[in-house]
Amino acid sequence: MTDLTIDAPRTALIVIDLQVRIVGMETGPSTGANVVRQAMRLAEGFRENGGLVVIVQTERPGVPEQPPGNELVSEMEPGPGDLLITKRSWNAFHETELHDKLGGQGISAVVMCGLMTNAGVESTARTASDYGYDLLFARDAMASFSAEMHDFAVEKIFPLLGTVCTTDDILPALRTKTG
Repeated sequence: MTDLTIDAPRTALIVIDLQVRIVGMETGPSTGANVVRQAMRLAEGFRENGGLVVIVQTERPGVPEQPPGNELVSEMEPGPGDLLITKRSWNAFHETELHDKLGGQGISAVVMCGLMTNAGVESTARTASDYGYDLLFARDAMASFSAEMHDFAVEKIFPLLGTVCTTDDILPALRTKTG
């Protein structure tokens, strides 16, 4: 995908649910550890090029204590300038400040990655599309409960919402000048 260009200062990388207990689940077509590696590459590229990194973590609502392993994997701890969003549903926009924060920073496009492809990633992407964001999906930086579930979202749903590509497509496409 050679014609891809990303205006990094107007684009956010949204990283969904890379928490210890979720990364440790059986996933397909990639392991949670591989998703973390690819998400880290994307996050570093966004930070280097002036893009916003949004780290999303989920909490179970209405419980006195979160389950063990609910913390983010150490590699995905928010860095300086990153935005941390805590969601209590599948969708990172639902009853959070995500849309207002993105709008306040002039963000018009988002790159989606994380776990699970057809749960938190897809739900958040559908709402991002409703809000009018341009969407890119890093297919190799996400996984689901099975390869079949992941493939269905990546092949059937995501092309209706935006552009499906890889981490290696996205990283060289980042540019720092707005235009």
